[in-house]
Amino acid sequence: QVQLVESGGGLVQPGGSLRLSCAGAGSIFSINSMGWYRQAPGKQRELVARIFSGGATNYADSVKGRFTISRDNAKNTVNLQMNSLKPEDTAVYYCYVRKNWRDYWGQGIQVTVSS
Repeated sequence: QVQLVESGGGLVQPGGSLRLSCAGAGSIFSINSMGWYRQAPGKQRELVARIFSGGATNYADSVKGRFTISRDNAKNTVNLQMNSLKPEDTAVYYCYVRKNWRDYWGQGIQVTVSS
């Protein structure tokens, strides 16, 4: 059973850092990929970063060099380290897991970058 719960969001000043975590993916077996999307007000949900079962990753161009996705196989969590945050990173961030080619989503967590 997959029940995703995100943590680590909040308010941060520009240039600051946050670390998002997502738990509840269950066994890593049959996981095709996992990662993070985000949705800003008035915009479509967009991919931020994902990690595939083999360990390969990809990132949105807007976050390359600033964000790092990682997976903790022992804890079955996926994490997103966000550095050098910008106001345009403000959004609700959603964790997802693709397991047996079915997508599961978390409830979302707010990240606000503002001075």
